[in-house]
Amino acid sequence: MSFSKAKRLELYTLQRPQEVLLVRLENAGEPDQIMIFKGFSSSLMQATNFDPDVPLISESAIIFAIDRLVSPYIPNNPQYLQQGLTWEQMEEILEAMNI
Repeated sequence: MSFSKAKRLELYTLQRPQEVLLVRLENAGEPDQIMIFKGFSSSLMQATNFDPDVPLISESAIIFAIDRLVSPYIPNNPQYLQQGLTWEQMEEILEAMNI
């Protein structure tokens, strides 16, 4: 079974609830930052669709960087585990976890 990028990242956070992902990307020409925690995605820059089945990260989105942070996320004191991962680097982690 093949999952979308968004679904794979959400599954990652379900398996690692002690982490939050912050994804910096461009979606349909618009810059965005998506926070993913415990299987849910939320945009920090755009309105988030109320329907959780509508992915915030399209398959054509350009992912610039993914940060892994300690949960709970505290905006004025973020605790990074890794910063600036490329999609390819994150994909290696996902594949090692069979996601």
